[in-house]
Amino acid sequence: MELRTLKYFLAVAREENMTRAANILHVTQPTLSKALRSLEDELGKKLFERHSFSISLTEEGALLKDRAEDLLSMADKIENEFSALGDLSGGELYFGLAESYQIRHLARQIKKFKNTCPGLHYHITSGDTEQVTEKLDRGLLDFAVLCDQPDARKYSSVEFPEGDVWGVVMPAGSPLAQKDSVTADDLVGLPLFMSAQGWEGDIRRWAGERYAELSLEGSFRLAYNASLFVREGLGYQLCFEKLVDTSEGSGAVFRPLFPRLETRLYLIRNRSAALTPTAERFFDQVRRDFAKRDGGDQR
Repeated sequence: MELRTLKYFLAVAREENMTRAANILHVTQPTLSKALRSLEDELGKKLFERHSFSISLTEEGALLKDRAEDLLSMADKIENEFSALGDLSGGELYFGLAESYQIRHLARQIKKFKNTCPGLHYHITSGDTEQVTEKLDRGLLDFAVLCDQPDARKYSSVEFPEGDVWGVVMPAGSPLAQKDSVTADDLVGLPLFMSAQGWEGDIRRWAGERYAELSLEGSFRLAYNASLFVREGLGYQLCFEKLVDTSEGSGAVFRPLFPRLETRLYLIRNRSAALTPTAERFFDQVRRDFAKRDGGDQR
């Protein structure tokens, strides 16, 4: 199976039209059709449903699309890494990031690193722990930032200098907005929004015996999306401080949880994966600088 054929396949899958895909790829339509038929013959599966004016993926085609995207991403990453070997002024870095205000520390580290590597290119994807560690383990990322304690047997980690404080985002007119902080008792009976990861982890531990009485109205991966539901009066959002605009005039306010709940962030790399010299130098810089800020244990 050739990478070129997978590129042809992805172009057709995305465009859902043979003519448009052929124009994008700068090949003739007969050439493209022949390549796709050969791919179906090679795999022994039908990948497309042909319609009068469009093409759609079969279940097998949808599976191949996911795999092909990963393979081509890996191929591009390998090509970029090898082309940058020996180039001390550039290179490529690939990150998978949790959603957190503390990401500003990583942004500052990247800015500092670019001063010594002006040709650096970096690539950012976002997701929860499961999403970013899956990509890290498959070699699609160099680093991930987690809101969970990483497995020290599998990952080397650097703890961020600061943690994220949990609290509740609510309409400014809510009765809870009159309080300085919010307890688990205050949340009983209220419709709540947050990430499934935080609900099963941090909030379960924080709420203790009252956890079973709390109601998750809807789970969101992105804090901004959940905040829109809050502004419509549909519920209350549990999230990190400063992820959502609660400035004066925004119509929303943030109140911290009590007892105080804080989550630490970690920059991790896979112990079994070889990093490029550029990635190694970046990790060493972060480890040194973060250790200077808080004197913490960097592993």
